[in-house]
Amino acid sequence: MIQSSNINATPHLRSDRRAAGMARRDGVVAMLQRIGLMALSAVGLVACSTGGSVAADQPNADWGVKDIPSQQGRVFLVTGGTSGIGYESAKALAAAGAQVVIAARGAERGAQAIANIRQATPDAQVQFQELDLGDLDSVHALAARLNQTLPRLDGLINNTGLMEPPQRLVSADGLEMQFAVNYLGHFALTADLLPLLRKSQARVVTLSSIAAAHGGQIHLQDLQFEREYDAAQAYSQSKLACLMFALELQRRSDAAGWGIQSIATHPGVSRTNLLAERGGMSGFVRRNLPFLFQPAPAGAVPTLYAATATQARGGQYYGPTGLMETRGPLGLAQVPEAARDARVSNQLWLISERLSGTGFPSLSSDGARAGMH
Repeated sequence: MIQSSNINATPHLRSDRRAAGMARRDGVVAMLQRIGLMALSAVGLVACSTGGSVAADQPNADWGVKDIPSQQGRVFLVTGGTSGIGYESAKALAAAGAQVVIAARGAERGAQAIANIRQATPDAQVQFQELDLGDLDSVHALAARLNQTLPRLDGLINNTGLMEPPQRLVSADGLEMQFAVNYLGHFALTADLLPLLRKSQARVVTLSSIAAAHGGQIHLQDLQFEREYDAAQAYSQSKLACLMFALELQRRSDAAGWGIQSIATHPGVSRTNLLAERGGMSGFVRRNLPFLFQPAPAGAVPTLYAATATQARGGQYYGPTGLMETRGPLGLAQVPEAARDARVSNQLWLISERLSGTGFPSLSSDGARAGMH
């Protein structure tokens, strides 16, 4: 009877295996379709982008870490500098002579990052500061410490990112976690550090993503995805918000005379922990289709250009230009139409001030406001 039972169960077992295999195949196909849609979106953006000064403002496509000018005497804060793009940025800045503050969660990981940087650059001036961008109290506490201890701040690199947790996570302040970590925490940190940034006429570099152009929109009626959580849409929204923040910050700096340069960048699709630690189909693609990804040092090039190159300009958006902006030579990235919406940008700014409990200097004159858009 036992033997008969096993024989009868075999077709069901095979059927289950076939179903599981088909599910995996369908998942891979869906992921590849998504990548294809991202590529097509980029093509559309290229076709629809407004020309004019693009050629004149294009950076040297061959620009790399070797071209970073001396950063002696300059001070940079890099969020999420213990791994990925943030680590590569901190490492390169320290090698160029800058004093670098790495702000991230986990003192142990911070100590390891510093040890690795000093192995490459023994005299590196680098320190670690605890920061949890999902907790606004932590953000304000870091800013207070730096405002008291740093004599200047020449560059702020808003880098930390969280990508598509399958379940909706909530920050310490009750906000959707990707919105909190990727965007709002950086918004608050920039606001808190603005007096220090203005002293040095600093650059603020905020990392976006090609996901901002792939269906990215600001869900003003459900900003925290409380009605229905979609991990990919929430991620795209957070990265679109980062891009809109960078552009709006430059407009406001110009209008009010803050003297800072705000620049957006994206790393393309790079081999970092942001994808490597994920499960599901994205993790599968990351592990099995390596040709789609560029190394983290290459992904850091747009950020390093924005932070250090004399030719970099406020209000621009830099990224790789090959294979639909997923990898390749440095250039101007295409700004999706959603990021150009002045009305939504202003609404998002006001909401962000309220949610973060921070405020930028008000633009009191009508003339200054009119000059923003």
